[in-house]
Amino acid sequence: MVQYSDFDRVMEAENHFKNGASLKSHTSRGYVIHSITALFVLFVPFTLWGQMKVTSERSDVFSTQETLLDFFQLEDIEYEKLVITSKDLENKTFKLSVKEIWDGEITKDSAIVDTKMFPDFLKTVGDTIFTLRVISKFTDDHKLKMFFRFPRFSTKREFDATFLDEWSPYSLRKAVGTDLVEFDKNFYLMVYMLPYVNDNSRQYCAVENSGEDIENWGKKFGIKHYLVFEMIFETL
Repeated sequence: MVQYSDFDRVMEAENHFKNGASLKSHTSRGYVIHSITALFVLFVPFTLWGQMKVTSERSDVFSTQETLLDFFQLEDIEYEKLVITSKDLENKTFKLSVKEIWDGEITKDSAIVDTKMFPDFLKTVGDTIFTLRVISKFTDDHKLKMFFRFPRFSTKREFDATFLDEWSPYSLRKAVGTDLVEFDKNFYLMVYMLPYVNDNSRQYCAVENSGEDIENWGKKFGIKHYLVFEMIFETL
């Protein structure tokens, strides 16, 4: 630093005084020493206080929820985690199916998984807690690409879709009114839907809370396309 360079030069002058320089010369140079030292003392703290420390947290970047949320938003990824609990759940089989509804009409009804068709070690839930994680994305070629993670296996599906505009994306959400369900009966689990377009607004919750049966949303609200997921837990 410049301050150290100046200070070295002054020290050389002090050595010269010892070899015969006048008192006046020494006094003048001593004043310079104190002045520069004072400036150095004042300068250093402001330099240190004005600095910022930059660190990298890349090592744990994928372990934070906010990072995943940022990534999902960047890629327009939908995520849903559903947990079903019951002391009677352990020995039940389960089936997940989907209805594809276009312009108010059910055009296809198909099974995604039906564990009654599985080997014995995968046939039943095997626990009192059942967790289903679903990740989905609307692709550039107008498809709904979906990944289903069950407790002991996973599967992928792809469905035809459509594009309305950039303000009307598909939204994956838990079906309303399914907090308590019964065994051996089908129940609505999730909906993957386009919004209800009302003038300049795009509405999802208003449709869900309307009280209208899910399968009639297309006719009632003019929703072009949506998927309805149903599930059933059955006694083996």
